[in-house]
Amino acid sequence: MKGVILAAGRGERLRPLTDDRPKVVLKVANRPVVEYVLENLDPFVDEFVMVVRYEKEKLVETLGDEFNGKPITYVEQLPGNGTAKAIESAEGHVGDENFIVVNGDIYFEIEAIKELISVFRRENADVALVLKHFDDLSHFGEVNVEGDLVKGVKEKPGKVPGYANLGIYAFRPAVFEFIKRTGLSERGEYEITDTLNLMIGAGRKVVHALYGGYWNDIGRPWDLLGLNEYLLKNKLEHRVMGTVEEGVTIVPPVEIGEGTVVRSGAYIVGPVKIGRNSKIGPNCFIRPYTSIGDNCHVGNAVEVKNSIIMDGSNAPHLNYVGDSIVGENTNLGAGTITANLRHDRGNIRVEVKGRLEDSGRHKLGAIIGHGVKVGINVTIYPGRKIGSGSFIGPGVIVDENVPSGTLVVVKQEKILRGMKG
Repeated sequence: MKGVILAAGRGERLRPLTDDRPKVVLKVANRPVVEYVLENLDPFVDEFVMVVRYEKEKLVETLGDEFNGKPITYVEQLPGNGTAKAIESAEGHVGDENFIVVNGDIYFEIEAIKELISVFRRENADVALVLKHFDDLSHFGEVNVEGDLVKGVKEKPGKVPGYANLGIYAFRPAVFEFIKRTGLSERGEYEITDTLNLMIGAGRKVVHALYGGYWNDIGRPWDLLGLNEYLLKNKLEHRVMGTVEEGVTIVPPVEIGEGTVVRSGAYIVGPVKIGRNSKIGPNCFIRPYTSIGDNCHVGNAVEVKNSIIMDGSNAPHLNYVGDSIVGENTNLGAGTITANLRHDRGNIRVEVKGRLEDSGRHKLGAIIGHGVKVGINVTIYPGRKIGSGSFIGPGVIVDENVPSGTLVVVKQEKILRGMKG
């Protein structure tokens, strides 16, 4: 059986973190999101088929041509958007075998795949999909069921309880016949849910497996923080492979990678994960649910809490990084502070694709892209985004989003904004 992973999307809602890479390669707990998908599929498949499009070279570079000794085949998505078109792209690579399809930008536990395959085989079904019950279906299509059978999939019904489709499927090859008959949806995409409705209408057997475990649809920046917290809380093992100087306090569980040096006075309260060849301290405070990548520097008088700092980034002097995401190869100047709490303690709202969305979090700091340079004594308001490749000059108060590649400086008490170069 082959495992098909849908990884062609850009991830617009995750910008600026996806400015130059597909969302499935973003690291959470120091591993690309797509690796968690591959890991859970691995026991059930003999080959992976990766459907790609946007910045596909970054994904190939990240994964290579195999995972745990099983080959990965990369397939360009056919023209057109939507999950049905993405699945159709894999037709020539799955042949006449049954196959599994998983969205590449979700997190789930292995039990979801076990239940999926069990019901698919037991019911001798044409399709099986994994469902989860939610109290609020505002962000999900509703799946109507009768026993093990799926009777139909509807658009988002609003704030009502019900079963939602998690983006995990088992198919017989007959699905391709129905995908080719699937028309464009109202939002201009070829949706696999429309294909399922066609199959149900034609009398094909579509069944479901119920899943009660943790699941995360990584669609917005704060979803990365939620997944990071879950992984560190539930999966982290205490392992110290780097060098820890005398005078360091470590409260387990903390993972410290090879080549990393933790200098005297550092105080680390787990769960915390630190990658390889990083420099930590002296005299810093790293609080729970923090991931720090490879080749990073967290230095003197720096406090980091519930945050993701990606590879090659630095918070070297007098910084506070709280409930924030810092992309790769970004540097925070001395005195840079990320504010993470509104004065009224209300939920932080974040601009996503031109409109403000409630993050559901009353603590959320900055979302900083890749290759950003931040000057000294910069203050960043809660929920603000700084685009990749930007330069923030000394003393700036970042009270609105900064587009990618922007220069922001203070001159004669005025903030000047312009494109770099």
